[in-house]
Amino acid sequence: MNTLIIYYSLTGNTEYTANNLAQYCQADLLRLETNNPYPKSRFKKYFWCGKSAVMSEEPELKPFVFDPYAYECIVFGFPVWAGNLTPPIRSFVKKYRDLLSGKRLAAFACQSGAGAHKALAKLEELLPDSLYARLILNDPLEKQNSATQTLMEEFADKLMV
Repeated sequence: MNTLIIYYSLTGNTEYTANNLAQYCQADLLRLETNNPYPKSRFKKYFWCGKSAVMSEEPELKPFVFDPYAYECIVFGFPVWAGNLTPPIRSFVKKYRDLLSGKRLAAFACQSGAGAHKALAKLEELLPDSLYARLILNDPLEKQNSATQTLMEEFADKLMV
């Protein structure tokens, strides 16, 4: 099954997870980037990223190549901001929603605290079909361990069914 992992990463946790999953299930990767980058310094990051997520903003994305007809399975990956879906993923889904219909859709969320269940539910509300697989990880880059690796491998196995 041809799989594409579409992800947004600010601090590296989501990118780390996307790369691992891509290796496990031989998926292609599409990293989303915004025209106006989000700040990475601690206070500004929490303020601006949290505000953007809570306000359900849809930032403009840098150009990318996306051929929805080349993939049967699409996986979304994102960090959780203020218990919400990351705005770049929201922008993508809103723009390409109709082209996602009939695809096998899955998602993973990386969080430092809580809110991933809520963020995944918000993603599912935007999608044309339900998610058939979900994964929640807590700071997978900083907390690399065998339990996290096992969760990623089990999620990848679901993607390949």
